[in-house]
Amino acid sequence: MADVGDVLMSVLSTIRVPKPGDRVHKDECALSFASPESEGGLYVCMNSFLGFGSQYVERHYARTGQRAYLHIKRTRKTKEEDNNSGSGHPPKKKPTRLAIGIEGGFDVEQDQYEEDIKVVILPDRQEVTSEDLSSMPDVVRDRVRFTSSMAGIVAADSVSHTLQVQQWDGEVRQESKHAADLKQLDNGVKIPPSGWRCEVCDLQENIWMNLTDGKVLCGRRYFDGSGGNNHALLHFQETRYPLAVKLGTITPDGADVYSYDEDDMVLDSKLPEHLAHFGIDMMTMEKTERTMTELEIAVNQRVGEWEVIQESGTTLRPLFGPGLTGMKNLGNSCYLNSVMQVLFTVPDFENKSVLTPSRYSKLGYGLLSGKYSKPALDPGEENGTSEARVRDQIGIAPRMFKALIGWGHPEFSTNRQQDAQEYLLHFINMVERNCRSGTNPSEAFRFLVEEKIVCQQSQKAKYTQRVDYIIQLPVPMDQATNAEELQEAERRRDEGDASAPTVRAQIPFTACMAAHSEPEILTDFWSSAVQAKTTATKTTRFASFPDHLVIQIKKFTFGLDWVPKKLDVSIDVPDTLDLSALRATGQQPGEELLPEVAPPPLMTPDVEVKGILGSQGNEEDDSLYSPLLSPALDESTVSHLCEMGFPLESCKRAVYFSGNTGIDAATNWIMSHMDDADFTAPLVLPGCSSGAGTTPTESISEEHLETIVSMGFSRDQATKALRATSNDLQRALDWIFSNTNDLESMDISEGGRSAAESESASEPPPGPRVRDGPGKYELFAFISHMGTSTMCGHYVCHIKKDQQWVIFNDQKVCASEKPPKDMGYLYFYRRVAD
Repeated sequence: MADVGDVLMSVLSTIRVPKPGDRVHKDECALSFASPESEGGLYVCMNSFLGFGSQYVERHYARTGQRAYLHIKRTRKTKEEDNNSGSGHPPKKKPTRLAIGIEGGFDVEQDQYEEDIKVVILPDRQEVTSEDLSSMPDVVRDRVRFTSSMAGIVAADSVSHTLQVQQWDGEVRQESKHAADLKQLDNGVKIPPSGWRCEVCDLQENIWMNLTDGKVLCGRRYFDGSGGNNHALLHFQETRYPLAVKLGTITPDGADVYSYDEDDMVLDSKLPEHLAHFGIDMMTMEKTERTMTELEIAVNQRVGEWEVIQESGTTLRPLFGPGLTGMKNLGNSCYLNSVMQVLFTVPDFENKSVLTPSRYSKLGYGLLSGKYSKPALDPGEENGTSEARVRDQIGIAPRMFKALIGWGHPEFSTNRQQDAQEYLLHFINMVERNCRSGTNPSEAFRFLVEEKIVCQQSQKAKYTQRVDYIIQLPVPMDQATNAEELQEAERRRDEGDASAPTVRAQIPFTACMAAHSEPEILTDFWSSAVQAKTTATKTTRFASFPDHLVIQIKKFTFGLDWVPKKLDVSIDVPDTLDLSALRATGQQPGEELLPEVAPPPLMTPDVEVKGILGSQGNEEDDSLYSPLLSPALDESTVSHLCEMGFPLESCKRAVYFSGNTGIDAATNWIMSHMDDADFTAPLVLPGCSSGAGTTPTESISEEHLETIVSMGFSRDQATKALRATSNDLQRALDWIFSNTNDLESMDISEGGRSAAESESASEPPPGPRVRDGPGKYELFAFISHMGTSTMCGHYVCHIKKDQQWVIFNDQKVCASEKPPKDMGYLYFYRRVAD
């Protein structure tokens, strides 16, 4: 034991006790997807609190010299052990709010584990348990420090747990403002415990009771004609009685309560009292009706979308191996799972990974290596004979990746469902920002678009080019090939025929392409040729064809009442695609160009400003139209862009050259000018000296330096990380762990810049790099969405691997029997040779 004491004393100076605010990574390895449940367990550095799998802990020790690690190994208990834990225990309390790991929310630890915890001292891997520490002589100084560090790491919330609570907590139904003082009429109405019918139309489903007068009426009519006949809503419009409860959802734990006045599902803290007023004993009621969430899923399933896309009607054969790894759903993270599965099928992203931990390759290694593509079996099972069990993989949980990519973003940092197309563009943007000096895998999708505008009065033309990554195809519903069938189904629903079938519109893919490529009419175009506003046409063509082409079907739109809705369509998307006819031709022989004359100060060049943002302000607000008239920059827009991760000077240029017209225009400018040679050059405003409009280089925060150095990195490495991330500590930490392979060769000069930086700084960055080739493609993947809007529902993807279609449905990876290619949302094509 004396030897143990000597060893502990030798590492005492590197031991820290977690303080409030420290990030403790005890669920997942920083460089792989190893966890405490993995073979070998997880080693948590007792200085930086970073976790490492058994494969990488020696590497961290070699680089940092850190010797003391808390080793955590968890073994899942068998079901028998869980069931024998004692019959006297009360049942788990039903969740009452949509939150994770907090009072009233969901329990994140659904499985029960046995934990083995000890301190491991490298390089000899000497093990010290808490019992060893407690039995050490009192003369061993600071024994308490080790005990406190161990206890602190064990007790601290892991980073993933903290993020889940932050992301989910708050998505809670709010107390209705009418609940406390709700008026209830003494009209003698008593409601029976069952057998409810709408008092107007006799409907027996989706029945709501008004909590003021006890009227029992049917609910709203849904988009497909089901649901109800709006009688409860009409009753509110006549009486203004605000609250209604859905009969059939009442249980001792609560019920669905809707406030028509607040237009939202709400909480009613006095619900037992309000129900008792009409003779309903809440404690004796049982659930007989689906909740609103269940009903939404059921509506989609009646349409058939969920079964068709997930291929629910067939027994799918599970697949395992490299490139066939499932991803755990972290709570509405299916959009991320689907997009990343497809991206790591693209050779550029596969090659970037190189199957070794580096910038984005932790996820790539997890998906491509096959190491985690194994059946998830219950403890004690020898093989996966149960079809239901074997279809779920161990898979990977991309917690750190999701936190890194979504950091600071108002949507992607939450656990809300997101639009897969928006996430794809966000991720490409992140890649663009982090791959300026090296291989950029997003170039596989980048292409140039040529826009040709022809003044109809002078017949002179203007040509512009911009960078893009996705083609967005409109859905011309008037081109449906089954129009008569659609009209008949709509007529029957309007007449109240509950047996009317749900018919999906059949739209030809050629009609979508034609709607996208046909000339757009600009009715308010300022022509430099005639020096006045006139009509023009705008035609969009490909100035280059990318190696991989992404096509988005614009299924999501707004109804006449401005309520978001999803078009229920089937589109005959082809397996092969030839876009050669859409190649841009540039200026034609004999064609005259519009003069390069600036419009008058009070005249907006519509296609450059209003064409993007729509009409804003009035003609007297010159700052909306000409950046030269208003050199003052909107600081809030500059700040917002900086928070998105763009360089400060680039943000200033974006706000200035977009005319101070807001965040959308500035973001659009950045996306179109990211490859300009002067993209990050200091902005020089008209009439100012070369230093005007800029700020001096920020000095590196000494506090931030010390924080990173305390984690085992050198001062030069910390300086490099902070300089690369504008002195942002959190981004610097993300950066340094994404560039671990480059740290050993880092050569920082006394001035704080490496030789490579100094050399590259003297060379202007190249223009937009695009690949070009034939416009012939073949389909290799598509992402499908189920649900009524991008903010709800579920995403899955289908990918063609070795001539076999494979469905990736979170942790389920199976051979596809009937890939629903006609119901996709995002389609991915790759170039084929002539």
